[in-house]
Amino acid sequence: MYDYNAFDTEFLASRNAQFRAQVERRIDGSLTEDEFRPLRLMNGLYLQLHAYMLRVAIPYGTLDAGKMRQLAMIADRWDKGYGHFTTRQNIQYNWPKLPDVPDMLDALAEVEMHAIQTSGNTIRNVTADHFAGAAADEIEDPRPVAELLRQWSTDHPEFQFLPRKFKIAVTGSETDRAVTKAHDIGLRMVRNDAGQPGFEVIVGGGLGRTPMIGKVIRDFLPKADLLPYVEAIVSVYNLLGRRDNKYKARIKITVHENGIDTIRDLVDARFARIVEGFTGYDQDLLAQIETAFAPPVFITAPVDAFEAERAANPAFRSWSDTNLTAHKAPGYAIVSISLKAHGETPGDASSDQMRVMADLAERYGHNELRISHEQNVILPHVHKSHLPALYAELKAARLATANIGLISDIIACPGMDYCALATARSIPIAQEIAVRFDALKLEHEIGALKLKISGCINACGHHHVGHIGILGLDRAGVESYQITLGGDHTENAAIGERAGPGFGADDLIPAIERIIYAYLDLREGPEETFIETYRRTGLAPFKTALYPEARADAA
Repeated sequence: MYDYNAFDTEFLASRNAQFRAQVERRIDGSLTEDEFRPLRLMNGLYLQLHAYMLRVAIPYGTLDAGKMRQLAMIADRWDKGYGHFTTRQNIQYNWPKLPDVPDMLDALAEVEMHAIQTSGNTIRNVTADHFAGAAADEIEDPRPVAELLRQWSTDHPEFQFLPRKFKIAVTGSETDRAVTKAHDIGLRMVRNDAGQPGFEVIVGGGLGRTPMIGKVIRDFLPKADLLPYVEAIVSVYNLLGRRDNKYKARIKITVHENGIDTIRDLVDARFARIVEGFTGYDQDLLAQIETAFAPPVFITAPVDAFEAERAANPAFRSWSDTNLTAHKAPGYAIVSISLKAHGETPGDASSDQMRVMADLAERYGHNELRISHEQNVILPHVHKSHLPALYAELKAARLATANIGLISDIIACPGMDYCALATARSIPIAQEIAVRFDALKLEHEIGALKLKISGCINACGHHHVGHIGILGLDRAGVESYQITLGGDHTENAAIGERAGPGFGADDLIPAIERIIYAYLDLREGPEETFIETYRRTGLAPFKTALYPEARADAA
């Protein structure tokens, strides 16, 4: 894990002191809200429906026990005892008081954390595969590259006022667990014909009101060229991107309007000019950063206790079937801690739960935690001999829900309960779906299924790339929910197809049930997943099941 040096510490202290003075001027009336708005957004502070919201960066989703405990302390002292983990691998505090925010930022700085560039038209928090450094299918740990990009982009003088916000995601595996194709720049590590690692570079992805899958601008980019090439992309966008219409200002529109071939030519020309200015310092810095991400010293121990517990305890077996992922080290597993207990708010963790997860990371997980874009918490390195004890402690803290990757493992934005932009509720819908399918005892029979909910067209809940996506809209003052089917966030990324007219809140859960029962009837055996069935059959049979009244009218 990267540790701050003297420059980082001094830089952050200076930024926090600067913002403290700005807050003081806002409170005494020297600054109007219009004048204060761009200043607070540069420091991750939003004004939401009911209160300010502070969005804290967790770069590439990585933190340790000390950071997690500090997040818990901040939740208790200045918020309402919980935090909300987001699809950008950030944490949000929904109830801070403006005079307290500078103290919150100073508390974050004590553990080398901040809220810089978690908002605004700049390069946001760089996200990464939440299994980075642990996954069995990984080519290389992508976090050193993500850290290099973080350092380069923070307060970059050329890129603080881009046409629109800009998001970068990186994965070290050919399997995409970072939604790279739905980012402004996506970086997916691959090998060339000689076996050398490099990156497939994807540009122009994004969701929101105009969802688009990113296009490959380079099939293989050597690691040594990554930083100047990314700078070339952002430079071209900064000059070419539209500033006359914020709805057409993202790089996805720039790529769409100009064509990927034109963008590639412009980027290559810009790259050829700026690469000469990279004298190798970026590679020296990357080499230094890589030493901070050395793997832990893995232990060797029997796994008999793990196998015995699986045989004796059905609940533990169910949890280990869904919440564990293969690890690169023998005898180890990656543990996904679900923040989706049935009926709870997806992504929320209480301060007590944060402290429990911090304790478990220290005791069993080599002091590492990750935040996933799916709004769960990961212990990336746990030896299987420790899993029975870990599970017992998770269960006591209501953190042992065995539903990772199932229908109740729902991504959901805060929706109209918090967000000033939302047009419908997301959280209650997610809670109702989870509770309903838990009551039906169908989750494990359904198997792998990604259900995602957004409370407005900004798509913070990633509904476009859900196997089942739900978009909440306002129709003449009444909440209406559109359903899309067949989306995918992986290396096979796809935008879901709209099924048809929307549903009222009371009719939505029965509609989801009809989709699920149609899938169970259509699938060719229990091994065929929902998305596989959908790709085989297409939309038509699901639409027929979803709108039985249309079938009756036709008859």
